[in-house]
Amino acid sequence: MSSNYIESIKQVYPDLSIKDYYPNEIGQNNDVLIINKFLVFRFPKYQKGIIQLKKETEILEYIKNTVSIQIPQPIYKSFDKLEPGKVFTGYNLIDGVPFWRGSLEKLKSVELINGLASQLVGFLREVHSISKEKALDVLTLEDNNPCEEMSELFDKIQNKLFPYIRKEAQNEITQSFKTFINVKGLDLKTTLIHGDFGASNILWNPETGKISGIIDFGGSSLGDPAYDFAGILSSYGEDFFNMCINLYPNGNEISERVKFYKSTFALQEALHGIENNDKKAFENGIRDYR
Repeated sequence: MSSNYIESIKQVYPDLSIKDYYPNEIGQNNDVLIINKFLVFRFPKYQKGIIQLKKETEILEYIKNTVSIQIPQPIYKSFDKLEPGKVFTGYNLIDGVPFWRGSLEKLKSVELINGLASQLVGFLREVHSISKEKALDVLTLEDNNPCEEMSELFDKIQNKLFPYIRKEAQNEITQSFKTFINVKGLDLKTTLIHGDFGASNILWNPETGKISGIIDFGGSSLGDPAYDFAGILSSYGEDFFNMCINLYPNGNEISERVKFYKSTFALQEALHGIENNDKKAFENGIRDYR
């Protein structure tokens, strides 16, 4: 498979010298190759992934001069033949390792932790500064309505997951979704969001104690800014989340929505499991609701 991908790259970029390559993580939507130890090439596996990668590439190019933390900048791309194996993007590898919760918990310096929180919030402020109107002027994005999205999600949870969920938990889930759909989710102003702002997509340099990059904009779209903070809450816990939300303008106003979105993550994982025949994902997501 990798050799076919290399052939596709050579057809489009015959002058690119490829000395070595190896497959990286197996992604849900993309195969990833590391070439010459410093280039990341992503190949969508399905038609849906092709559309997603095209959109992601447009977003990255649009925001590259807006954000202060390094993001992938595609320097190689092929979208002429829209079929798996032919479509790809390539960018320089960003230095750093994922900023896991364990790394945060080992830090003793409050000043250092504050600095990391400031960097993350600064990045989100930059992304969220791109309003729906501004984004739609330039980007081909769906104008997602968070209330409608959560209403659709609730329908799927009721139909596909409720048979596996205990009655008491069903009632709590129903109450939580109805409160959001009928009260908290009304009249939301959507902006550009990252869409998957969790530990695996936040890179840091343990030597300098700084965030070095933000990756994977595959879920980036128009949405509720609170959704990005739900990634922080889920990845790092309440204390670090509170530090971050206090640095964000009117952070307290979005705090309840953040907690609602975070409460849906396990259910979304269970749903992904049931829809894609992924038993592990289903069990991980449903565990606390049985």
